[in-house]
Amino acid sequence: MADERFKRKLTAVLSADAVGYSRLMAEDEAATVKTIATYREIMSTLVKQHRGRVVDSPGDNMLAEFSSVVDAVQCAVAVQNEFETRNAELAENRRMEFRIGINLGDVIDEEDRIYGDGVNIAARLESLADPGGICVSKTAFDQIETKLPLGYEYLGEQSVKNIPKPVGAYRVLMKPDAAGKVIGENRFLGRFSRKTAMAAIIILVTIAGGLIGWNIYLQQSKKVEPASVEKMAFALPDKPSIAVLPFENLSGDPKQDYFSDGLTNQISSALSRFRSLFVISSNSTSTYKGKPVKIQKVAEDLGVKYVLEGSVQRSADRIRITAQLIDATTGHQIWSQRYDREQKDIFAIQDDITLEITKALQADVMSGEQARLWAKNSTKNLEAWEKWLQGDEYLFRFTKEDNATARRLFEEAIVLDPEYAFAYVMLGWTYFLDARFGWVNSRAESFKMAGKYAQKGMELNDTLDNAYLLMGRFYFSQGQHEKAIAEVERAIALNPNGANNYLGLAGMVGGLGRWDESVELAKKAIRLHPNAPVHYYHYLGRAYFMTGQLDESITAVKKALDVNPNYLPAHALLAACYSSLDRHAEAAAAADEIRRINPKFNLEFYAKTLPYKNKADKERYIAALRKAGLK
Repeated sequence: MADERFKRKLTAVLSADAVGYSRLMAEDEAATVKTIATYREIMSTLVKQHRGRVVDSPGDNMLAEFSSVVDAVQCAVAVQNEFETRNAELAENRRMEFRIGINLGDVIDEEDRIYGDGVNIAARLESLADPGGICVSKTAFDQIETKLPLGYEYLGEQSVKNIPKPVGAYRVLMKPDAAGKVIGENRFLGRFSRKTAMAAIIILVTIAGGLIGWNIYLQQSKKVEPASVEKMAFALPDKPSIAVLPFENLSGDPKQDYFSDGLTNQISSALSRFRSLFVISSNSTSTYKGKPVKIQKVAEDLGVKYVLEGSVQRSADRIRITAQLIDATTGHQIWSQRYDREQKDIFAIQDDITLEITKALQADVMSGEQARLWAKNSTKNLEAWEKWLQGDEYLFRFTKEDNATARRLFEEAIVLDPEYAFAYVMLGWTYFLDARFGWVNSRAESFKMAGKYAQKGMELNDTLDNAYLLMGRFYFSQGQHEKAIAEVERAIALNPNGANNYLGLAGMVGGLGRWDESVELAKKAIRLHPNAPVHYYHYLGRAYFMTGQLDESITAVKKALDVNPNYLPAHALLAACYSSLDRHAEAAAAADEIRRINPKFNLEFYAKTLPYKNKADKERYIAALRKAGLK
């Protein structure tokens, strides 16, 4: 009888998701927000043109439905072709690609929203698609196989969370020379008798059993190809160094990524509190998410000796987590474990993984304050923790709408656990971002709220470095510079591997004229965050300029522009460096780039945005820009 409350229907569901959205936002929020808005509008228009309906469009996702599978697939092809054309006009690191999944299935239709297995399968297919590609279910494929000038590649049966039977999946091949082809399907059994087929199956099973046994033996004796210390991008630290790779989401639902990402961040954050370890920022390792990377390359890219990798699978109220720690310089596994527990045990699992790694790396686990930091958790309420994980995902999309969603989720977490210190801190960051990006009428009031919730978080848990960093940013916004620096120094003491803490302090002491100190802090931040966003290199280049190390400044600024070629402050710094070296043609070229990015650039207005307390620092920089031809 309960089903009578719902209207059910058969529909073609299209699920689309942007690839690398968090990275793009970290590198250039304004440009990414502009691009996603444009691309979302293009998708909406094409959906309507193909007789479809946009059901939902949160952040970097879009869900649409069509009465015809043919219309849905034609729309998806049109979307990918249009985005391919537009991306060709963008710098490679600024291109925004989408994955699209399409399923024909039964859904629940309630108040213009759709739910159910039909939607879940489309989302799973989306995660299987290549960037810029399309993946369809077998139910959809059966409707379009001979109706469209496309080719298809069979991907096999795919497991989908809460769906009893695996779902057949096909990759859509859009190149003209693939039209009419179906790659990867095995249709030969129909030519044989049942008896012959059964005999063949028995033989194959026997062979497979032998191969599985042999494979187990090989797996037990296999080792990862060792990383070369000489080829590492950075010298190995004088303490055990580790990078925690993103845990793979095996739940069959890409919308569960927040859970595996949260586990990754929690373990990385816990390890980073040990002074006896060197821990790479999880923001740097997130660039490897969803990619078939080699442990050897990760170690060489990041300059670490050890790499932790793992996976997460959720089903009903159970959770399975696997983890293994590899010594990349030898290729040997030095620790591994699989946990099959109830979901409520997630906090104990996190603690156990942290403890096992510190033991394996011979970290000083029980040394004074560090032991207290490791043992102190923010909440034991699983539902509240999940609300925080979801809010964290929305927060770092850096849009006004997503920031509001993050705030609501953090507030819900606090209702579930009024003593949840970290939820208060993250709530404070939503107000800080409102003020920073001008998303509210009263920036002063938002800054005040950020300080209020930072203080509340510290009162509940005095070990949260993120709370002290937020308080430091609040004090700096109020012109209370020395208080700001004291708070961020406390954050560093609590988390000696926190890249954002070092960069925040680099910016503050630089603004106060302590440029030599700023150089060292910025270098430290980049070493902890090798895949750093653009402003990390800009801070370093700015400090080099002010200490007269112009060649070093140019090198740092060029790295910033490799990350984001449209970052105006980096071009300004480059123009100042070249003009100071009397390299006039190069200074003029950098000035032209500034005018390209902002045709209305005004030097007097730009001077007001510079966070330099010392008048001489500001005058020196502006004079260099004026010499480069800027007005």
